[in-house]
Amino acid sequence: MRAFVTAARRTAVAPRGGGLAALGIEALAAPVVLALLADAGLEPGQVGELICSEAIGLGGNPARRIALAAGLPERVAGLSIDRQCAGGLDAIALAAALVAAGRAQVVVAGGVESHSRRPQRLRDGVPYDQAPFTPWPERDPDMALAADLLGRRLGIGRAEQDAWAVESHLRALAVRGWPEIVALDGLGRDSFTRGLSPATTARAPVITGTITAANAAVAADAAAFAVVVAPPLARGRPALRVRAAATLGGDPAEPGLAPVAAISAALGEAGLSAAELVQAEVMEAYAVQAIACVHGAGLDPARVNPKGGGLARGHPIGASGAVLAVRLFHDLTGAGGGAGLAAIAAAGGIGSALVLAP
Repeated sequence: MRAFVTAARRTAVAPRGGGLAALGIEALAAPVVLALLADAGLEPGQVGELICSEAIGLGGNPARRIALAAGLPERVAGLSIDRQCAGGLDAIALAAALVAAGRAQVVVAGGVESHSRRPQRLRDGVPYDQAPFTPWPERDPDMALAADLLGRRLGIGRAEQDAWAVESHLRALAVRGWPEIVALDGLGRDSFTRGLSPATTARAPVITGTITAANAAVAADAAAFAVVVAPPLARGRPALRVRAAATLGGDPAEPGLAPVAAISAALGEAGLSAAELVQAEVMEAYAVQAIACVHGAGLDPARVNPKGGGLARGHPIGASGAVLAVRLFHDLTGAGGGAGLAAIAAAGGIGSALVLAP
């Protein structure tokens, strides 16, 4: 059995403390779930499962809470996953596997994150920002430091990173209207997008080495979900088949490169080459990481993030992978054909990739 995405929606992405700061995860996610079900011509009672990624919140099975808040049947238990940045994309891949296996006919899947409402975390009574992602501190680098070291090893300097950031914002600014976005609290567009230039990026505060506030994505709030259905429910509607998915681990000390192997595996499963892709959505947690993955996977930069990427939006960790899939769905169904790829890196040396095609 095959699995199809027939609808995909998201909120705007807003920086931490911005336009979505007052909303908890249920308030962020439930309107998105209801909007995409309406798009797909489905009733809440038809949903068999809801899978949600969330990485930095309070726990307590967010998927169950969102399912109840959206008015789904009480039998929808909700499955919450945490694969950090890759979780939102992996949720959609898991939904496709459930549908393809005949375990469900309709699965809603994606992710949500509220950096604005992130609880303080303590280790031995001391607040910390980054959780451990390996059992070895010496192979568990700070993400910004790992990005800087990756750039130094591959010869990707600050000027190249800044140029990528400028282009990401320019592409996003050129878009007129975002039909994929469910407006909440009056916010119907990604609010961080702004005009950048080489001069403004040169003045950006340095985080570490070549990594700056301009070429690293900001912490953000958002929700993004897709509905994955069995073939009979996809007939007569704009739909994309989930052709392939892969999640692979790599070197924990160099997490930014992990998507390269996942992209290769997913394209191999789909029987496609990188040159055959009409579009790729690659997460820009850091410009250097995106550049390294695009080059390493042999992707055409002109076809990567054509409407801007994470640098122009922000990084709502648990939702970021699903945001990529939502973007891809709307562009591919609007363009009328061709295969597309979504790919993302995650802390701990994890890469995920998903291929969608008519």
